[in-house]
Amino acid sequence: MDQAQDQDQAQDQPVCAVAPSAEAWLVPMLHESLDSVCQIEREVYPHPWSRANFSDVISYGYHARMLQSGPQIMGYFVAMAGFEEVHLLNMTLATPFRQQGWARVMLDALQVWARAQGAHTLWLEVRQSNLRAQKVYQANGFQAISERRDYYPADNGQREHAIVMSRSLMSGDTV
Repeated sequence: MDQAQDQDQAQDQPVCAVAPSAEAWLVPMLHESLDSVCQIEREVYPHPWSRANFSDVISYGYHARMLQSGPQIMGYFVAMAGFEEVHLLNMTLATPFRQQGWARVMLDALQVWARAQGAHTLWLEVRQSNLRAQKVYQANGFQAISERRDYYPADNGQREHAIVMSRSLMSGDTV
């Protein structure tokens, strides 16, 4: 069996089963899914990505995956591969699926994919005010390394700093 067939079969297997009725799969994000993705994005973020942002990442071939249980989209992530690194651009869980271990599932899947791309490091930015997300990333091996001033839009025309975090993907590190 070739690698493409292996990957296709792997997509048909659940990535996690928290309970017998809670199986989920990582599936490619498609243009047809953007209504649901954008609805989650608007519910979760005060300054959400636009439909055009998501459409562009799909069209440009970024690694965009949705965590799905049956027809329900639980969350998604978008990542971009570079030379020996991968940059996580967006990772979102719908509110009902938070604090159940699904962020870890998505981060683990992303790290496996990133290693397969030859990445040595995984990078991300997170809002300075998003302490919950920072804790999730830290619990998954990310370290804060710097700050990007005025990186994110904020209310009333203001800007918010981003915390830049990274995680090594080199041999010996575990997922």
